[in-house]
Amino acid sequence: MKKNMGSTDKIIRIAIAILIAILYFTNSISGTLALVLGAFAVIFIITSFISFCPLYAPFGISTRKKI
Repeated sequence: MKKNMGSTDKIIRIAIAILIAILYFTNSISGTLALVLGAFAVIFIITSFISFCPLYAPFGISTRKKI
């Protein structure tokens, strides 16, 4: 896997995952919506830590700075 995520992209994904967690734990979201958003939050966290987004690869997208 070639890294294709820049630091700004990672920060935004982690912030969104934290926001989803806050909404869940304050009971602002529940039921199916909570499950779907929770799955997205987990995916955002995993992709942020490995610096690779599988959806970027087929389109040749990279938010990582060129060295």
